[in-house]
Amino acid sequence: MYETALRLLEKISSYGYVAYMVGGYPRDLYLKRTFTDIDICTDATPMELHQIFSEVVTTNSEYGSVTIVFEKTKFEITTFRKDIKYKDHRRPEKIEYVDTLEEDIKRRDFTINTLCIDKEGNQIDLIGAKQDLDNKIIRTVINPKISLKDDALRILRAIRFATTLNFTLEPKLKTYIRKYGHLLKKISKDRKKEELDLIFSSPNKAYGIELLITLKLSEHLEIPNLKKAKITPSMIVTWAQLDALDKYNFNSIEKESIRKINEVKDKNLLDNHILYNYGLYICTMSAELAGIDKQKINEKYANIPIKSRLDIEITPIEICELLNKQAGPFLKPILKDLEDEILNGNISNNKEELISYIINKYN
Repeated sequence: MYETALRLLEKISSYGYVAYMVGGYPRDLYLKRTFTDIDICTDATPMELHQIFSEVVTTNSEYGSVTIVFEKTKFEITTFRKDIKYKDHRRPEKIEYVDTLEEDIKRRDFTINTLCIDKEGNQIDLIGAKQDLDNKIIRTVINPKISLKDDALRILRAIRFATTLNFTLEPKLKTYIRKYGHLLKKISKDRKKEELDLIFSSPNKAYGIELLITLKLSEHLEIPNLKKAKITPSMIVTWAQLDALDKYNFNSIEKESIRKINEVKDKNLLDNHILYNYGLYICTMSAELAGIDKQKINEKYANIPIKSRLDIEITPIEICELLNKQAGPFLKPILKDLEDEILNGNISNNKEELISYIINKYN
């Protein structure tokens, strides 16, 4: 992907413009971390980029961005700009295109995200990004008092970068995070959840959660239970402890998982019926809260006699034929009875034995 990006920069340059890789990719390359998507900044306007590239996927002219496909790879390209004024403590109300990388860098969030790479592969460091990366510190590009008021999501982004990179927050930044934490209430639930998901899924989440608590952000985020949450490996288990289903927008799978984890958390996770009814995923997630070795859950689940009704060695049609009845509501309690008896170990999941049981009990 890096070589493709260099050729992209060269192509933009061949039309008389300048362009750089910017943001997360140069930062992660410098830190020798897994690479993220590559973002490009340039002095070419969206209209001029349309003339250069045939495959333009989307255009967000409000913020001077286009998404293009180059050599089967997707890139977001943004024109050098400065943000004139912010609205809702999040989005620039007006932008103005500028001519130089130096001016564009000033609008960015943190110094560690200002490292750039040119078409020759040279690293461009205009405001000390490498120094802060070497010192493992998160610092805003401009005064944090202004930066956080302009875009309050930067409060959570600062915590997220500190968590995922295991960096410290610059003292002045910490001061203003405490002061302006209340502005998070003005940020959309979806954007806040995106950042919290990254914090809660990080191997270093204990540090991130500690920052959220000590900087008094859990109340502003409407997750006061965070102080009582047990640190576990899984993001969904962290969310399950926060009573946040009505406060954030979870997808249907997340909602169901959270609901089931809370249902089963005080039950015996090694019970055949619990394993059967809730499944391996929910039981292993709940094991994190219960302090039970997941391997025990896996071994027990592997040995339960049935995993679903489809595993029962007699079909509903065969039961109807056996009892000389048409299919109807009577089948449901019989199937439930068979499930219970098999899981309790009272009968084997053996067709002959099941036939004998049904005849003796129901015929």
